[in-house]
Amino acid sequence: MVLKTAYRCRTPDLSIDEPMNGVVFFLAVNFIVAACFCAVFAVVATRSISRAAALWFAAGFGIASLSAICELLIAYAPYPRLSGAGAFMTVLAGMLLLFVGLCRLYGRRMNGWLAALFFITSSFVSDLVYAAPRSGALHAFAYQTPFALVILASAAVVWLSPRRLTIDRVLAAVLLVTGLHFFAKAGLAVLVGSGAVATDYINTSYALISQSATAVLMVSVGLTLLSVLVLEIMADERSASEQDDLSGLSNRRGFERGVKAAISASPNLPHAVVLCDLDHFKAINDTYGHHAGDAVIKCFGSLLRTLAPKGAIVGRVGGEEFAVFLPNTSVQLALLLAQALRAGTTTMTVAGLPPSLTVTASFGVADLRAPDAIEEMLRLADMALYDAKGSGRNRVCEARNPAPPRQAHLRPVK
Repeated sequence: MVLKTAYRCRTPDLSIDEPMNGVVFFLAVNFIVAACFCAVFAVVATRSISRAAALWFAAGFGIASLSAICELLIAYAPYPRLSGAGAFMTVLAGMLLLFVGLCRLYGRRMNGWLAALFFITSSFVSDLVYAAPRSGALHAFAYQTPFALVILASAAVVWLSPRRLTIDRVLAAVLLVTGLHFFAKAGLAVLVGSGAVATDYINTSYALISQSATAVLMVSVGLTLLSVLVLEIMADERSASEQDDLSGLSNRRGFERGVKAAISASPNLPHAVVLCDLDHFKAINDTYGHHAGDAVIKCFGSLLRTLAPKGAIVGRVGGEEFAVFLPNTSVQLALLLAQALRAGTTTMTVAGLPPSLTVTASFGVADLRAPDAIEEMLRLADMALYDAKGSGRNRVCEARNPAPPRQAHLRPVK
């Protein structure tokens, strides 16, 4: 009888210990994951063009990681109410910092005073309902609703931003799910219970479900935010690798990529290209020095940027050679632009050159004959440019239609 009674007394202990052990495990995991994200975002901030946003994200995850420690202190420290307040405030503060970072990242204004008032009011309400039954709707929704509102507001910031990249849509969806899950947690607390008092929380199955869901969603949000920043870094690096530092225009690789993208977007519309070559550029370098030649390149690049229409792809494709690709443009309009560029070149004032020296350029214009005939278009424009050079320079020439292939003369069959 004694052994049987002892066995019965030990059984409830096991049912209590299992949730507690699982909750402690997930609290430790959540602390480590949040701390790691804090460190990673701080490192990413050193390379990101959105440095301020990355630092806000780092601060948000760093502050939120402290909530795991506060959750443990609720069960083991002598002042559970103080520890409970710390757990609530660190989570909410971390989320608000993430919200600030998202506003910075997506160019939205945020009222700092309103955010501070929301934080203070939510913390006060949370402490006010501390003594309310923990499994009641009042306590559950008063505790979870502030978290939901901040994350849902973050989702709205991302969704309503002018950026429409796929990763932005994914981030908005992840934030939406995360925000709604706080309402689900409140409902679950009402249904299954979160303990009679705060110190019971760590021993409940609800805590195990809550902390495991938090771990999954925190990792999802953190990785998606990280992906947004990393993709920005990659785009910035690619842009830098496709830009000519001297002229400020695209280099040959950037120009070719832009042309292919423009043609893919409108394969059946007319397109044209203008090739430009500065006249007697070697003589300018030899006579006035390379610094004067560099100044000519910069002035001509500025002229191209000023006169090229919106949507044009402008690049420096050689030493003194430039190209302007004009999407959705007829060859007649391209000829007009080339004439405007020719006239504008002669009026350039270049530092390092005497005022009496007039810089000129020659231009060749061709249209795209077929969506897959980019090389042919550039070859025809180059031939037209060659004609402009050969006929006296400082002029515009249009590509001639290629001669039709000769037909073979077949001998009649007798």
